[in-house]
Amino acid sequence: MRRLELLRVEHRDLDSAIAALVIAGGGDQMQVARLKKRKLRLRDEIAILEDALVPDIIA
Repeated sequence: MRRLELLRVEHRDLDSAIAALVIAGGGDQMQVARLKKRKLRLRDEIAILEDALVPDIIA
């Protein structure tokens, strides 16, 4: 699923951006917080899409 892969790439990119800001030390804390919030929303959206790919199996 193309959308899922795009979300995963964006999630990884945000991870890198957050790490770079933290390591640089000059990062605005509000910017870091916004990026982390966006990353969490992406993680939730990824989880929803992954769940939709797995069929429900009632045992």
